[in-house]
Amino acid sequence: MIVKLNHLQGKTAASTAQEVVAAMYGLLAEGAIDQNQFARLQIELDWIQYKQNFRDMVMATQSADANGKPRTLMSVHVNTRQVEPDGLKPALARALSRARLTDPAERDADRLVLEDFQTMRTSLVWKFNQLYWARVDDWERATGKGYQDALPGGISDGHQPEAIAATVNDFWNLLHDMDTKQQVPPEIYILEIGVGTGGRMGLWLDKFRDLDAERGTGFYPKLRVLLGDYSHATLDMARPQVAKHVSQCTFLEMNAMNPFKTIPHLRYKLMQVHSTNVYDNLPDEEVVRRDGKLYFVQVRLVLPSADLHRMSETHGVAMAEFRPVIERLLTKDPGYLGEAHDGDPALGMKFWMDLWESVRLEERLVRLEDLPEFPFPEGLDAAKLEDIFEATKVPSDFRMHLSSGALESFVNTLPLLHPRGYLWVQDIFVTDMLQYRLGFFGPGKLDGSLLNWVNGALLREVAERSGYDVHFAPFQHRKGAKTCILYTTRRE
Repeated sequence: MIVKLNHLQGKTAASTAQEVVAAMYGLLAEGAIDQNQFARLQIELDWIQYKQNFRDMVMATQSADANGKPRTLMSVHVNTRQVEPDGLKPALARALSRARLTDPAERDADRLVLEDFQTMRTSLVWKFNQLYWARVDDWERATGKGYQDALPGGISDGHQPEAIAATVNDFWNLLHDMDTKQQVPPEIYILEIGVGTGGRMGLWLDKFRDLDAERGTGFYPKLRVLLGDYSHATLDMARPQVAKHVSQCTFLEMNAMNPFKTIPHLRYKLMQVHSTNVYDNLPDEEVVRRDGKLYFVQVRLVLPSADLHRMSETHGVAMAEFRPVIERLLTKDPGYLGEAHDGDPALGMKFWMDLWESVRLEERLVRLEDLPEFPFPEGLDAAKLEDIFEATKVPSDFRMHLSSGALESFVNTLPLLHPRGYLWVQDIFVTDMLQYRLGFFGPGKLDGSLLNWVNGALLREVAERSGYDVHFAPFQHRKGAKTCILYTTRRE
């Protein structure tokens, strides 16, 4: 048996490792597992920093063949943050016992399965994520707080006045240098991907206008500001924040994963593309490298039976009706659930919020050669990934995010950049592949949405193979900030 420690929480790690080893030897002595299973078992100890997440205390992960039939037990994941000494051994026993079952009905007797196994980027979790951002105002009214209240310090790092002033100064310096060489275009295009409340762009434009006026350079009237977001409601919410500059603003319904599709006529014209906390909220998936083979992590969303029974009683929804109710929830105003309860839409919000807190993600591993369709995001393939593994000295036993949505957004934004333009992304990044051996980087739940850290090391490798330079810098305007800045320019 191999026990892998995947975090740096020292005291918790030492005690949990001892408890896991003792529990496994106890199960072996009791005959709950056999020697062959014990010998090949890999147990991974993860510290999941998100208070809301998709993991139980113990989760078993199996591999599956091309038809989805379970093969071998690949690993057992223990969330060391949730471990309760009296509950660890029974939880391990349940996970291992369930992994041995071959009848799907038996295996799923203690949960309501909401979807088939599939790549994470097509999972229902992202429909829940989309629902949240489409109805974020409803969620905020129900909780009595804005989504930013869930962030460290209660404010997005993208809205820090000092940080905004620094980016304004950097952009003015770029334009000033170009001006000395008579390179400033007649129209200066900038793009914000994911406008949020619009507050960040409003502050940025105020400060740039004031700096430009102070220095008498005349750049501000040339600005053409593009605000892109997939949500029409979000764009409407952002308008008042840029009201003083609205004549220079264009509001675009835009898929963050393919900005180029919305504005192909601006190829090579954007001087600045900016986003804050967008990449970490785009569809994602993970891959596992084991014994020289590459596996994709497939997931399915489930609701534990204990939560199913509790929610049925609490919310007055028959257990047999849960699937159709959830399907309708994901396609319509959640308030419809109040129609059967004296027309109170708040009851629908309570159901949605309770459901989001309760759902879990199961996972299995499928070898790359067993997948029926090309699984890689745009900008990546198996050969490139193996080349990147070799270049970054990734070990043979390794798991990481592909950051599929972020990678596609990245690749589909680069062609828009002016030769002197840059992409500036503020987010939570893994900047070195080996960081994945030292921490859990998602998915986690944040209010009604989910997020993953972004594999910045992978984005950098892809960019360098496409002729762009990528640099990372820590965010310096909030003590203890986890976010950092990705800065991308075309290589000269």
